[in-house]
Amino acid sequence: MRPNFQPDCLNQTEMDKLTEIMKWKRQEIAAEIREVSSYELESIRGDSNPGRFLKALQEPKGLAVIGEIKRRSPSAGEIKKIAAAADQAAKYVEAGADCLSILTDKEYFGGSLADLRTVSEQFKRQELSVPCLRKDFMVHPIQVLEAAQAGASAILIIVRALADDEMKVLRDAADHAGLDSLYEIHSESELDRAVAHNARIIGVNNRDLAVFKTDLSFSERLIPQFPTDVLAVSESGIWNQEDARRARAAGAKAILVGEALMKADSTSDLMGSFHSA
Repeated sequence: MRPNFQPDCLNQTEMDKLTEIMKWKRQEIAAEIREVSSYELESIRGDSNPGRFLKALQEPKGLAVIGEIKRRSPSAGEIKKIAAAADQAAKYVEAGADCLSILTDKEYFGGSLADLRTVSEQFKRQELSVPCLRKDFMVHPIQVLEAAQAGASAILIIVRALADDEMKVLRDAADHAGLDSLYEIHSESELDRAVAHNARIIGVNNRDLAVFKTDLSFSERLIPQFPTDVLAVSESGIWNQEDARRARAAGAKAILVGEALMKADSTSDLMGSFHSA
């Protein structure tokens, strides 16, 4: 399970910020890289229930909400200081979040793998079944193994940032570990690539990762082109019920919301408005 880590598939003039982040991520994990066997990944499954993340998004009759724990970002700067990710997770769950997305990148987003682990352990103690996505810039199966060990139910695959062989290796690793894969796209060509990899969950990032600007029209243009058996997620740029309604009208089954929920005066009121959009 050792893909080529030097993909030459990116237009550098359009990839400024994402290229910077991916370059850093590859350097950051370089010392951790080793062979990860399918047996090792499968042994992590234990009593986990593969497909939990997808199922949790399919079940709601209305719009499903993935509440994201995000302390800061390159575009927004500091969003909210939180003493413990578990406290924010508790707010989301109490407000009715269907799934959580937990940023584990430290350099650009102020998160950590410990955040994911702490939240997962809290859910286990409380006997809560709320699937968590490890939101990070995934490039190697070792990160998938870490995600599974920390209690994740899904990983993120950013199509624009990866070569096809890298996506395949990450997806295979996730399958062996019993994790779902959320493929993130921003264009028609990226949608084609995700579909070619038999993606079951595809998210349209309304934020252009090259320049970090958001526009909901990306979801409105791309989601109607999804195959009917793919669960569509609209990510970023969703602040209120009107935005959620636009996403749902475009065909989104779920929305991923971070900054708005992190800053909300009333998490439950905003979450409720999303669910009823």
